[in-house]
Amino acid sequence: MLTTVKAKILLPVILMALFALSRWPGLMPWNFSAAYALMFCAGVYFPKRLVWWLPFATMLVADTALNWYHHTYYGTPMFSPELIGNYLAYAAIVWLGRKFGPKARFLSLLAGGILGAILFYLITNTFSWFFNPFNNPEYVKTLGGWLTALTKGTAGYAQTWEFFRNTLTSGGLFTGLFAGAMKLMEALEPAEEKEEAEEPAEKPEPEPEKAEA
Repeated sequence: MLTTVKAKILLPVILMALFALSRWPGLMPWNFSAAYALMFCAGVYFPKRLVWWLPFATMLVADTALNWYHHTYYGTPMFSPELIGNYLAYAAIVWLGRKFGPKARFLSLLAGGILGAILFYLITNTFSWFFNPFNNPEYVKTLGGWLTALTKGTAGYAQTWEFFRNTLTSGGLFTGLFAGAMKLMEALEPAEEKEEAEEPAEKPEPEPEKAEA
């Protein structure tokens, strides 16, 4: 039981530390991030008292530091409307993770992590299309403009579908790693802890038989 309690305490800390490190500038390709899987796994594994405030507090600190870095060295603004879209997407991924449970099958969790990456792609690019700061003439508020936002993106940048490829790949990869690690941890759990967790409730004592008249 002590091992299980320690795992429940250490897991949120380890995942959030990895999340913060994955945001380091230049560490990973654009949109290739552990964040999608981490937010999904937070929804799956974190206890209720931590599932919302810890991921978003960590994200806020990481985003503030990252935006300050870009503002200081590249002159970019500290805040942009796209940041709101990112937070909405992460909230959707955490919510999606809450629909699963720690006992869900590995393939179900992997599919959930990939679905979370797709949600991030759709939400953030739709938000960018609606609040595009670059005044891209191709981002007209029509179905065609929305499809352009989802496939081509803003001129002068990598095409959106390339970002989606990285998002989808990293979402599946890191979800598989984190969910696989949790399944392995469960498999290595001491036998006595499993027996204690699976011990059925005591059966009620049978009522005494009535004496025949």
